[in-house]
Amino acid sequence: MTCCHPAQLSCLANLATWRGLQGDFRLHPPDLLLFYNLSQVREADCRAFTHRAAQGNTELLANLPDQRVTLRHTALACLGTPHLQLSASDLELLGVLVCDMQASSIVTSDPHVLQNLLRCPQLTAAQSVALNNLLASGRTQLGPPSSWNLKGLQALGSLTTYISPHVWAQVPEAVGLDFFHRVVAACRAGQLSQHDARHFVTNFLESKANLASWRPKRGAAHPAGRPCTHGNITAATLRDNLFLVHYDCAQLQSCLGGPVLRANLDPLLQHPLPAECQRVIKAKLAQGIPEDQLRLITSLVYLFSRTEIGQWNITSRDTVVALLASDVALENQTEAVLQKFLDQNGTVTSALLVAIGGSRLCWMSPQQIQTIQPSEFRLAGVLDISSCPQSQKDVLFAKAREAFHNTRSTADYYRFMRPYLGGAPVEELQHLAQANVSMDIDTFTNLNPRVLQSLSVSNVTTLLGQNVGDLQKARSHPTVSSWLRSLSSLARDQLGLDASHPGPSPSYTASRPPSITHPTLHLASTSGLPENNTSAPIAGSPPVHLGFLPLSVALPSGLLWLLLRRTSLSPVGTAHGAPGPWPVQTVLPQGDQAHRHHMQETGGC
Repeated sequence: MTCCHPAQLSCLANLATWRGLQGDFRLHPPDLLLFYNLSQVREADCRAFTHRAAQGNTELLANLPDQRVTLRHTALACLGTPHLQLSASDLELLGVLVCDMQASSIVTSDPHVLQNLLRCPQLTAAQSVALNNLLASGRTQLGPPSSWNLKGLQALGSLTTYISPHVWAQVPEAVGLDFFHRVVAACRAGQLSQHDARHFVTNFLESKANLASWRPKRGAAHPAGRPCTHGNITAATLRDNLFLVHYDCAQLQSCLGGPVLRANLDPLLQHPLPAECQRVIKAKLAQGIPEDQLRLITSLVYLFSRTEIGQWNITSRDTVVALLASDVALENQTEAVLQKFLDQNGTVTSALLVAIGGSRLCWMSPQQIQTIQPSEFRLAGVLDISSCPQSQKDVLFAKAREAFHNTRSTADYYRFMRPYLGGAPVEELQHLAQANVSMDIDTFTNLNPRVLQSLSVSNVTTLLGQNVGDLQKARSHPTVSSWLRSLSSLARDQLGLDASHPGPSPSYTASRPPSITHPTLHLASTSGLPENNTSAPIAGSPPVHLGFLPLSVALPSGLLWLLLRRTSLSPVGTAHGAPGPWPVQTVLPQGDQAHRHHMQETGGC
């Protein structure tokens, strides 16, 4: 977990750079260090800086790909030796940055690399293969898979979801079944996500020698009338955490009767069913589902067609939230569920928008979006629509403009409209540039790339204001890269950016980092927007005039703990994965507690 939004962290990092506060990095939250100007990291501080920064959440740099690459190169440069094999001390220094390393380094590094991988939000396919090669080699503290025990598997934590069927086949059967029992129990208790548990269950079951003989091919129908050889499934059967070991999908088809299914739908779906078993359950429910049971089938929604959903009875907001808040309903399902609700005289309120999340707006039809009252849009607050296709962003911008165009001040107008600016026309962006909004880089990379082509260098530098330096950190982001390619070489030279070399050089060292020339910021007068208030911070960012920054910003503690009164600071950098059969390890101490009392409420980031 993290204390702040990436835009706030980037803003604070830019302030720290301009006020010469980066030298106080030992007092700073690790997440903040990720956004710092790495060219100002002194060689003498390289290892200490990297060690602290590597305890942060690198996923915060999703829209700053070059900053993430530069951070990795900085860290490797700190080691001062070839990086073919990473020692235990190297791994301790690199922390979560190992998640960005080449897969080959997993196999060649010290086995302590498992502790680093535990912090990765997700492994790539190549990293997963490398992990299994390392585990199969027996070089880890667990030894060869044939000698694994329950304690060792629990120590692997969320990495067990990546263990291949080949490796599971080598684990002692009693140990594997004991761990399987614990994983399913944690999933059914809500302590482990269905997604992670299902991934583990699928791999584990595929490791069984007889799996090939009974596992149906994807999309194949189960043989009609196949006899039930394991005994009819009862309520007691479904309480067994080893239920999926005893009943494959074919036996589920043959041994599960309709009355038992209807009476035990909830406990059945608490099991992390493999996809083929989900299809069996869906087929058995196809004849009709009462509304109270619709709220139980969230994991199956993705299997139903628009026509099938059209036969449902959806009258309650709670039913809509249950069906759409599960993150399994796809585009067609989202639109169909909402349409069925609207057909039953339902309305899309602000509370419903917040409950189902901004990403669901991406999948609503333009007609459905138009049914939302402007007042409800306003009450819903900030909704993240960054994943929407451009056509949907355009529709949502128009709707948001309708909702917020009467906002009194420019600062408030921008704050309300910021999530929807991905659909803004060029005129809107030019007006915002004149208002000195200091747009954060996350919002900038979400703009319409075609509209961005119409903005000049002066427009963009003024629009970004104090955040213009973040172009360097994001220059290989597709939106930024396409804009840079549209510029003349002279314009790119003025920015100090080269569109043809988006990433840092592999030969980069901490003592000679890349640099950026910051263009002069041209502050124009505002026009065409709600009442101007150019002296007020806009969208959580202070104005470009640094001379008017509050005094507390000039102090390390005032800068660093500014946001902690508004948000509780949880330990940063916990291991990925929900609590369950494996422990969740805290790998980062909290920041210096002694500085919290210095924090003051101010304007600024």
